[in-house]
Amino acid sequence: ETVEVHVRLGVDSRHADQQVRGAVVLPNGTGKKVRVAVFAKGDKVQAAIDAGAEIVGGEDLMERIQKENFMEFDVVIASPDMMGIVGRLGKILGPRGLMPNPKAGTVTPDVARAVTEANIIHCPIGKVSFGVEKLQQNFDTLLGAIVKAKPAAAKGQYVKSCVVATTMGPGIKINPGRFV
Repeated sequence: ETVEVHVRLGVDSRHADQQVRGAVVLPNGTGKKVRVAVFAKGDKVQAAIDAGAEIVGGEDLMERIQKENFMEFDVVIASPDMMGIVGRLGKILGPRGLMPNPKAGTVTPDVARAVTEANIIHCPIGKVSFGVEKLQQNFDTLLGAIVKAKPAAAKGQYVKSCVVATTMGPGIKINPGRFV
């Protein structure tokens, strides 16, 4: 079973200055292998493969996604010089939440580092089999990153609620005052 953290923040995401985005590397991983697709060319192709990307390409990958509806990946990373090609996939990747974005760290010249950090998406913090200490370390790291990413324009209570739950288990509420 996967252990997940669900946090409700007191920000208005309709305002650009109150959006919370970022990536965090959990000290003990999530226990899940994330399939990464990278749009790159030149020496960045080999760097992405060496970093663990499963799918690397350029126009060939774009055509495969458009024509064959190929979607066997969880994260898309692109180098800035490939955004002209990736932009044509906006209607396919956008609604699925896969469109690369500089704010989220998925459009970067350092694709190898982004691939390494891409194993963190949403809020799983590990497997039940990790044990209490490792789950606590991952939880503290995740919440620390969320608190650090607090927008300056956010007013009032930042962390409204926090719940930890396993895949099939009940949710356990955590006191949000702990993260102020």
